[in-house]
Amino acid sequence: MESMQSKPKAEMTGSNKSTKKIHSIIRLLMLMRPHLGKIILAFLCVLLVNGAQLIKPYILKIVIDDFLVNHSVQSGFYSIAAMGILYFAIVALGGFFSFAQANIINRASQDIMKNLRYRVFKTIQLLPLPYLDKTSSGRLITRATNDVEAISEMYTDVILNFFKDIFLLVGIVYTMLALNVRLALISFSIVPLMFLLVFLMKKKIRENFKNMKSLIGRINGFMAENISGMKIIQIFRGEKEKKNEFLKLNGDYYKTTLFQVRLNSILRPAADIFQSLAIAILIWYGMGKIADHTLDIGVLYAFTTYIKQFFGPISELAESYTTIQSALVSADRIFELLDQESTLEDLDEGISMDRIEGNIEFKNVWFAYNGEDWVLKDVSFKLEKGQTAAFVGETGAGKTTIISLINGFYKIQKGQILIDGIDINRIKKRDLRRNIAVVLQDVFLFSGDIKKNITLNNEMSDEHVNDALKAACAYDFVYSLPGGIYEPVMERGSTFSAGQRQLLSFARAIAHNPSIFVLDEATANIDTHTEKLIQKAIENITRDRTTLIIAHRLSTIRNADKIIVISKGKIVEMGKHEELMRLGGHYKRMIDEGDRHGENPEYKVAAN
Repeated sequence: MESMQSKPKAEMTGSNKSTKKIHSIIRLLMLMRPHLGKIILAFLCVLLVNGAQLIKPYILKIVIDDFLVNHSVQSGFYSIAAMGILYFAIVALGGFFSFAQANIINRASQDIMKNLRYRVFKTIQLLPLPYLDKTSSGRLITRATNDVEAISEMYTDVILNFFKDIFLLVGIVYTMLALNVRLALISFSIVPLMFLLVFLMKKKIRENFKNMKSLIGRINGFMAENISGMKIIQIFRGEKEKKNEFLKLNGDYYKTTLFQVRLNSILRPAADIFQSLAIAILIWYGMGKIADHTLDIGVLYAFTTYIKQFFGPISELAESYTTIQSALVSADRIFELLDQESTLEDLDEGISMDRIEGNIEFKNVWFAYNGEDWVLKDVSFKLEKGQTAAFVGETGAGKTTIISLINGFYKIQKGQILIDGIDINRIKKRDLRRNIAVVLQDVFLFSGDIKKNITLNNEMSDEHVNDALKAACAYDFVYSLPGGIYEPVMERGSTFSAGQRQLLSFARAIAHNPSIFVLDEATANIDTHTEKLIQKAIENITRDRTTLIIAHRLSTIRNADKIIVISKGKIVEMGKHEELMRLGGHYKRMIDEGDRHGENPEYKVAAN
């Protein structure tokens, strides 16, 4: 009974896979719609090329039977000279139209790939953080590069050639049947064996391609992660362990690739063997008929040429099968990403708020990343425009989560978050994030120059950038560099110190003139001199702006209008520094604990 129930399930799975495959093919073809005119023109060129291929053997058949065997001497159009000129003209035209169709289809396919890469990148940009949290960067990079390239190969090398080969096969079959039905049937007797071989191999080819795509995604992710973390690897002498991890990944990919090479290497020699076998059978049969004077030599020669032409497309189709399988696997992965449209962030949906005042209110907010594993529990607080709030608490208490929620990166499960009295879910995310600037502990700088890192390619004058640098106390540092604001920035700002990167991140925040300013551990990894500069920068940018600070340094938070103490996702205390010290509760114990660990309470709230 159990086996009977499992069988339909397996059949359904196979049916679903087949449906998905057909759906992917249809979607790939639909990408060609904007280029329909070019594709039709390319198909016309294909028909002319195929016509030239079919006519050439027939001309040679006429030359052999009418002029060489029968020794017929003719003049004018029906002569060997005329046939030679005609043959050359057909070859030349075939070459021209082959060149034309290759250029037309390649231009169209590159346009398709350009648009597809753009769609993939745009989708990645709009993916919500919960999706990105669960998806490795390597998988996304593979979709944007390797998978798109695999589809590009299908468009440029397969699709048009596929139809070209199909049309050529149809033309060859028709011509061969028209010349001699018996010879045609003998020639085709080998074809079923070829198709049986392809059918037996197709499942292994597709499964192996899936493994290859998965492994290359893991390798891309591993490489990106290790390059970013190379300093940590070298500090902790982890080169050997990471090398062994990579060797295993690389070895697995090598095995799957080698297996694919072996599968591919079977198809072309197999097609050549079947072709030679078909020609041998044809010659064996034809020579007897020629001896009986029931078959012309020219017809046999034409048939051997058509057989070569016939198995040429068969070989190409067999080889194209692997490319098609690779492209279909890649298409499934890309369409899976593009089909996230229902979850993509709509930056322009909601109420337009060109300028936010900066009033923030959390009303009984509950939030969990997974299920009911609550990170925030019934959190409520209110900040008026221009106020500064500092969040303190042990690591993992939920401080950074509050920042993510204010930016609209995640949706809460219970409660309400209000900005200027409006539910955050009703505000356009583009307007919301334009009015909030975040300075993180781990500053990210892009390759380019200092100005581009501050403006993020938004239109800003040099004067505006310089004003931001002055407010961030970064002006002197930047203009001590040879290039000033046009000083080159290496990947992730590797040529700058942590303090210098932090000052640039302050300048970036100031340049975009936010209504709400967020400091997330922004003073955690800096020296005393840089801290004094940052303190001055904070004073400059917090005027008339609502400011949220997550920090452990007392000097950063002691003047806050509200210090909000969080423990295990709940607000346990709230008030000014002096009030909380007099209260003698959680906040005072954190400071006392830092003092007992030998840390100056002037600079540390607690030792985390």
